[in-house]
This record gives sequence, C-alpha cells and structure tokens, in this order.
Amino acid sequence: MNRFFRPFFAVLSLLCFSASAQNQPLGLFDGHADVGKVLKPGSAQYNPKTAQYSMSGSGYNIWFDHDEFHFMWKRMKGDFILYTRAALIGKGVDPHRKVGWMVRSSLESNSAHINAAEHGDGLTSLQFRRTTAAKTEESRAKMTHADVIQLERRGNKYTMSVAKFGETFETVQVADLSLGDEVYVGLFIGSHNKDVVESGTFRDVRISIPAKENFVPYREYIGSHIETLDVATGERTILHYSPESLQAPNWTPDNRALLYNSKGLMYRFDLKRKTPSVLNTDFVINNNNDHVLSFDGKMLGLSSSSKESNNKSVVFTVPVKGGKPTQITPIGHSYLHGWSPDGKTMVFTGQRDGEFDIYSVPAAGGPETRLTTAAGLDDGPEYSPDGQYIYFNSTRSGTMQIWRMKADGSNQQQLTNDEFNNWFPHISPDGKQMVILSFGKEITPTDHPFYKQVYLRQIPITNGEPAKTTPKVIAYIYGGQGTINTPSWSPDSKRLAFVSNSAPITETVAVGK
Repeated sequence: MNRFFRPFFAVLSLLCFSASAQNQPLGLFDGHADVGKVLKPGSAQYNPKTAQYSMSGSGYNIWFDHDEFHFMWKRMKGDFILYTRAALIGKGVDPHRKVGWMVRSSLESNSAHINAAEHGDGLTSLQFRRTTAAKTEESRAKMTHADVIQLERRGNKYTMSVAKFGETFETVQVADLSLGDEVYVGLFIGSHNKDVVESGTFRDVRISIPAKENFVPYREYIGSHIETLDVATGERTILHYSPESLQAPNWTPDNRALLYNSKGLMYRFDLKRKTPSVLNTDFVINNNNDHVLSFDGKMLGLSSSSKESNNKSVVFTVPVKGGKPTQITPIGHSYLHGWSPDGKTMVFTGQRDGEFDIYSVPAAGGPETRLTTAAGLDDGPEYSPDGQYIYFNSTRSGTMQIWRMKADGSNQQQLTNDEFNNWFPHISPDGKQMVILSFGKEITPTDHPFYKQVYLRQIPITNGEPAKTTPKVIAYIYGGQGTINTPSWSPDSKRLAFVSNSAPITETVAVGK
C-alpha cells in the first residue's frame, strides 16, 4: 500500500511540475514532466520504429496528500480506454516502485487523480485522490504481477482491468470520482525513493475513444485500426487508421495485401506501401464482413445484399484482382465463412425457415447441402487446411462455443466449454493453431456486437487435435463485430490481421513499421 515515506516530505511543496519539463510530443503524448519537487529528474523516450516508450523517474512516492514521479501526458476530454503492456527494468531498489496509467486534474503534486499501478513487488492496485490535497485511497486487485494494464473512464466511473499476459482480465472500479472533463492522461513511473531513478518500458500503448453509451448499432460507427499481431510474442503493430468502420481483414496468400470491407465496398490494403484502394466488385456494392479468400488466393468469396435479394445477404465470387461477380447462393440470408482447400466447395451460415445452420455449396454454384440441424445458432464455419474438418461456433449447448465436424457434417463435437462466448475459429495455414474471438458472459450468446472488450485467444493443435487446455489470450482488444470475422492468418502462420476500434483522438495515432 506504499505507506513508507521519508519524514521530511511531510512539508509539502505545491510546485506544479519541474521547470525542466519537456513539451515536445512523444508519440501519442503531448509532453513529459517531473511532477512534484523531485531530487533527480526523470526522462521519457519514444521509438517510432517499434512504437514503444521508455521512461525513467524518481520521487518519494505517489501517496498521502502529494506525489513525486515522472509523467508522460496528454490533455484529453470525455471517455477513453488506456491500454499497455508495462514492465519495470531490473531488480530495483524499493519494492514499491511502480509504473502504470494515470489520470490527473492537474500537474500539481497534490492534484486529484487516479492511477492503475503495478509495483515492483507485484502489488497491483487502483489508487486515487478524490480532491486536491486529500489522502490517497486504494483498491487492490486480487492478482499480483500484472503486466497488462488498462484504465477506462466512463463519466465519473473508472475501471482498472489487469492481467498477466495470456490470462483474462481482473477488474477493479471506482464509480464516483470527479476529476473534471479535461484531464491529463498518461503513463508514469515512480521510484518510491527520492535518491533513486528507476526505469520502465511500455509497449502496445493504445488510447481508444469508445462509442458513446447510447450509440445505435449498424447505424452509428466509430473509427478503426487495422493491426497485425505477432502470435508468439503478442506484439501488435498498427498499419492503418480510418475514422470509418473497417472490418474483417483477409491476408492474401502471396503476403502482399489485406482485403477488408468498409461501407459496403471491398478494399485492398497494400502491405508494402501501407495504402488502401477500392477493389472492383462491379454491381456487388453492399458487402458485409463475411468474405473469404480461396486457399490458392485466386478467388474472393463475398457476402452482399441488394434489392434483388430482398435485402438479404447472398454469396458471390469474384477474381481476387476484381471483376464481375458470380452469384453462388440463390437465396438469403447466406453468410460465407469458409472455402475448401481444393477450391471446390464453400461453407456458409444460412438462414432457412427461421433457423441458422451451416450449409455447403459447390464453389461454381449448385444445390446447397445442410450440414447442421441442432436447435440454436450455428455460425462461422471454416475448413481445416487438410480439408478433413469444418470448425464452427454454436449456441446449442447454451452459450456460444467452438465445435467441429467432419467435412460431410458427421461427428459433431464441442471443443470449448468456458464462461466466454466464443466465435469464429480460425485455423493457421500450418494447421498447428486455432484462434478464436471471445466475448464476456454478459453478452447475449447469439450476439457478437460492436465496441466491446474482447479477447483473441489461441488453442494449440497437435496432430489435428486441439489441446484441451484453457485458451491463451494473445490480444486484449476494444472491438468485436468486424474484428476477426473471417480467416486472417499470414501465410507463414506467424501473424494475424485484425481490427480494433476507436473514435479519432486529437493527435495522430502512432504507427509502427
């Protein structure tokens, strides 16, 4: 709880911040400064090639009625979500040195504030000062040694979400803290020792502006980041930001582009030039986020609606470079999710007689075959790379869970059974991993809404059999619908493309290499 302090600091200096404060922008932030009368100045750096931050700082503590630490800050208004993977460097001197996120009313040392902190001894806590010069209060997390730290503001409610990377969040809330609409938001480090400078690093730093509480789904949207994820390390890279809704990137097998949909059109994002361009799909101009590349990368399957289809989604195919589409399914709703490795068959979610089931259809067109008949929603079908199985998600057990069946629909078996609602199983090209999108238990099992806290989770596959272990979290995302609806593995099975969401912030978003 950081109750240890140096007695001569009982007399408080109300200096705003060090005269050596640096005001040059650093990535997402407006500047950095020592807060309080520190003896040893701190520093901050930003590496634009890796989009990572490093900080050093000293100070007696962030506690009691005043603070001393180093702060990298940005002025913000309204609601926001702050996310990073943070680490202290070395063994350190004091077990209560700490790093994390902070929100302050001012840069004065006795300012009202809240911080989500990870301490050197592993203590993870939400600490806050309600008013100027008031005593600091604390709510501790049960877990310790968190390295994933998220702090969200919704009005006067602040939520800390923390985890050891790979595990799911634990949350702690303060519901009635008024810091003012315009605040200082940023990363901090404090040494808990006036004579010592400690250092820390911050990666995957994200500042997201969430959708307003009463937004209307499918009528109102916020912006999107196209990101890639190194599956082995969890390292994330932002490739592109748009204030529009971008959804469901497919990674082309030649490793040259990502294909995604936005406002009914399909786009090709050139991975070398980092630029998008519209893909010609002729008269098919109301595409949704259920689009799939053939395994050889020569054809693109689309799901789109029009007046001719009674505004119901039907399946089309088009050459990957664009052209005149061919309609495959005669009726809707039909939502395409998978293509067989030999290119001869497609699998889709079809609504027939009020029931959503999984169907197959020849890729050249022809009669469809119903593969599932269980009551409930079956969705997200996708072939394994060897063509033996179709993986899918289903609510037939009560919540949305991952299932698989033989390619002919036989031998249907449940693969996951946990507290989350799990969607869209994607098998890596080498067949050794499955990634799923997981929503919290508060979400209706049949729904996969926009703009929620979601996880990408990984399940190993050995000799064609998914491991019966708890899936590992590999990304903590503000997203949901459109994040990873369809296959988005890189050809080498090392990376994933996905979409995270945020309304625009005032400064340009940091873009990695």
